[in-house]
Amino acid sequence: MAPTGQAESGTMTVQSIDRAFQVLKALAIEPSGVTDLAQRVGLPKSTVSRMLSSLEEQGAVARAEDGAVYSIGMGLVELAGAVDATAALATAVRPHLVWLSDQLGEAAGFSVPTGYVIQYMVQVESPNPVQVRDYTGLMVPMHVGPSGLCVMAQWPKEEVGRYLSRPLEAYTSNTLVDPGRIEARLETVREEGHCWVHEEFAEGINSVAAPVLADGRGALGAIHVHGPAYRFPAKDRADAIASVVMDAAGRFSARTETA
Repeated sequence: MAPTGQAESGTMTVQSIDRAFQVLKALAIEPSGVTDLAQRVGLPKSTVSRMLSSLEEQGAVARAEDGAVYSIGMGLVELAGAVDATAALATAVRPHLVWLSDQLGEAAGFSVPTGYVIQYMVQVESPNPVQVRDYTGLMVPMHVGPSGLCVMAQWPKEEVGRYLSRPLEAYTSNTLVDPGRIEARLETVREEGHCWVHEEFAEGINSVAAPVLADGRGALGAIHVHGPAYRFPAKDRADAIASVVMDAAGRFSARTETA
């Protein structure tokens, strides 16, 4: 059992979050001053005032020029926009993934960067009876899988250095965690336009990815294909498979630039 102080602290934290959402919901309906907002959410005026001050520091709320009326801030607007944009990308990429899966007979997916991790946004299943698991929603460190490495290859040298200065987790005994070797690998990805990993992300799974690029915005994400190591890639087919994946990523990159 947690000590009483820790339990009370946890309760207060949850209560604060709940109250913050009450305030934000009310402001989303109608901008308000402190007194009116306190009445609408049923909280003390002093509590609402402190909460608005904290939310304003984070960009979640903003004050009008007169300083008396609060509304939803650009921080939340930008966050919502980023979520919408990612969802739109996941929808737009699906036809390309279906085509890839049909061409290669394996599962195809699309991943996007979130800080120092890569998130698997959408996956199209393989037509093969023996399939890999659906990784949709999974978040893994950038250096572990081919999608993350493709995104990292587009980073400035300084950002790569900051990432590699951190402890690097190994998902399998094959995961590459040596900073020097990862830097060399990223250079190869830049030159070749794709990345293969062999049982580095998960035992028994091989994967290949290519970056989805947009002018001035670097890598928006990566398209990948993965399958059981015993059959993927088929003998002497790695280069041909990578070419198909790069073709799909290139066509989707062109689409995002004109959207």
